[in-house]
Amino acid sequence: MSKQHDPAHSAVRRARAFLPDRSALRRHHRRAVLQFALCVFVLVPWTVYLAFSLPHRFEARYWPMVWVGFDIMLLVSLAAAGVAVLLRRQALIPLSFVAATLLVCDAWFDVSLNLGGPDVWESVASAVLVELPLAGVLVLRARRVLKISARLAWQRLGLTGEPPSLYKMPLFVALAASSAAQPDSENVPKA
Repeated sequence: MSKQHDPAHSAVRRARAFLPDRSALRRHHRRAVLQFALCVFVLVPWTVYLAFSLPHRFEARYWPMVWVGFDIMLLVSLAAAGVAVLLRRQALIPLSFVAATLLVCDAWFDVSLNLGGPDVWESVASAVLVELPLAGVLVLRARRVLKISARLAWQRLGLTGEPPSLYKMPLFVALAASSAAQPDSENVPKA
């Protein structure tokens, strides 16, 4: 079969049309790695500073506004994820992760702010029975959709076999496909 009529070759060619060149991708990758490293580098001393400098007690002036605002953000994130599911949109993946993260934060703050108080067991029950399980369901659902999307992209690019697990999957499958479409190369992409 000629290269022009090979489905794997044409899928790779179509996918490459949407990607910047490899040197631009390497620059963007280096920049992203540096940005995350900088965030971690700054957050470590900041966390240590807060551990020693924050007061043991603090009276919040706008306590209801803080909690109602947080719950509104949680409500909006859950509603947006639900709408994405209803409309069958890929946006459900990041929206589910956002909602799950907010649920975990809600559980953390509910329990930790009630430690030693009369409502601590109610907070623990809410965290264990509602917030954390729902966060887990959202993450698992998003992961499932991500795996299905990766498998479909893998197949559309004409790659054989199963795609690698998500943590081994390259950010841009088309680049992996270009190396897989070349002779004498493995079908497992190089990151």
